[in-house]
Amino acid sequence: MQKELGKDEKKGLPSKAAVRDWISAALGTDAEITVRFVGEAESKALNLEFRGKDYATNVLSFPYTEEPLVVGDLVVCWPVVQREAKEQGKTLEAHAAHMIVHGALHLQGWDHENDDDAEEMESVEREILAALGYPDPYAA
Repeated sequence: MQKELGKDEKKGLPSKAAVRDWISAALGTDAEITVRFVGEAESKALNLEFRGKDYATNVLSFPYTEEPLVVGDLVVCWPVVQREAKEQGKTLEAHAAHMIVHGALHLQGWDHENDDDAEEMESVEREILAALGYPDPYAA
């Protein structure tokens, strides 16, 4: 199932340093996090297997522990992130930063299953991204 991203699919991939910076900004503790950038087929298969949803999604978070250290995996579907950035009129870098921050918060137990939790998580995302110099990802 693991297929390398094609040349066009890799366009705009963030540097390891950028991903580290985004994760560090979202964390309140030490961590061991693996980040993989995948294509739509792998994202769809993982989303179906682990969430019962039959479509490729922007980011999947697989938390293993939160204490004493955050340990988990983030799986970012790069073609979906590219498409969303274009559709939403965002820079690819800003949207990628948002998806990494969003996923890192999930690894720490944040969720958005109800309106109150979503509002709180979005507020934290806005603060983190603003501190990194990115615009509000939820602004219309």
